[in-house]
Amino acid sequence: MINIYKITISCLLFLTVITAQAQEATTLLNEVSNKVKSYDNIAINFKYTLSNTKENIKQDTRGDITMQGEKYLLNMLGITRIFDGATIYTINPEDEEVTISSYNEQEDGNISASKLLTFYEHGYTTKMDVVQTVKGRKIQYVKLIPIDNNAEIKDILLGIDMQTKHIYKLIQTDSYGTQYTITVTSFKTNQVISKILFNFDEENYKEEGYYINKLD
Repeated sequence: MINIYKITISCLLFLTVITAQAQEATTLLNEVSNKVKSYDNIAINFKYTLSNTKENIKQDTRGDITMQGEKYLLNMLGITRIFDGATIYTINPEDEEVTISSYNEQEDGNISASKLLTFYEHGYTTKMDVVQTVKGRKIQYVKLIPIDNNAEIKDILLGIDMQTKHIYKLIQTDSYGTQYTITVTSFKTNQVISKILFNFDEENYKEEGYYINKLD
C-alpha cells in the first residue's frame, strides 16, 4: 500500500525548500535593487544577443546606456533613444528621422530601458537557479516567471555578481522560443554627466534636415 504519511511529509519538505529558495531569491533581488537605487547615475556597456534555434536566427550587437532615475540615453544598432521621464525620442541618423512618443508602461510588454535594473520588483515569482564562475566572479542566477499567464515573456534568468550585487547578465525567453540576452561588459556608477544629457533639441534636428515624426 502507498504510505500516505511518507508522501505527505515528502511534499511538505519539498514545499519548505521551494519557499526557502523563493525567500532567498527575493532577499538577493532586494539587495540588488537597493544597491542600484543608491547610485546617482549608472553607465553600462553591454553585448546584446538575439537567438532562436528553431528559426536558425542569431544576431549580436553592442550598445551602451546611461541612466539617472527614470531617464536614460541608449545607443544601439546605430540608433539613439532618449527618455526624459515622460517622452521617448528615437533618433535614426540613417533615415534622418526622429520619432517622438509618450511612454506608456502598460503598453510595454517587454523590459523597458529605464526599468532594466529594477523591473523584477513586481509581477514575477522568483527562485534561485544555477551558479556560474565567470573570470573568478561568482554569478548567481535567479529565475523569474511572470505572474500573468498571458505575458509574452516565458521566463527570465537574471545573473547577479555576488561580490558587487550588480546585474551581470539577463536572459529573457519569450513564448515563441526567442531568447534575448544582455551581458554587461562595463558597469560604472556616479559618473560626471552633462545636465542636458537627457534633453532633446527638436529645432536642432529640424535644421539638420531630420523628419520629425510625432506619434501623439
